[in-house]
Amino acid sequence: MSTTLWTVTGMTCGHCVAAVTAELSSLAGVTSVGVDLATGAVTVTAALDPTPDAVAAAIDEAGYALVRT
Repeated sequence: MSTTLWTVTGMTCGHCVAAVTAELSSLAGVTSVGVDLATGAVTVTAALDPTPDAVAAAIDEAGYALVRT
C-alpha cells in the first residue's frame, strides 16, 4: 500500500470534492482518497500507484485540472 499526494485546481465546493473523490476512487487499486478543498491537496492511497496520466485523466473527467510539477 502506498500513498501519493497530488494538487488539483478549480475545486470550490463540496460537490467538487465529491466529483474528484468519485473519479479517483474508480481507478484500479485505489483504496482511499482524501481531498483538502482549501489547499487543493489530494491524497490517494492505493495497492498499486496509479500513473500520473491515469490520475490526470480522472481529474479531467471530474472537470478539474491536475497540477503537474
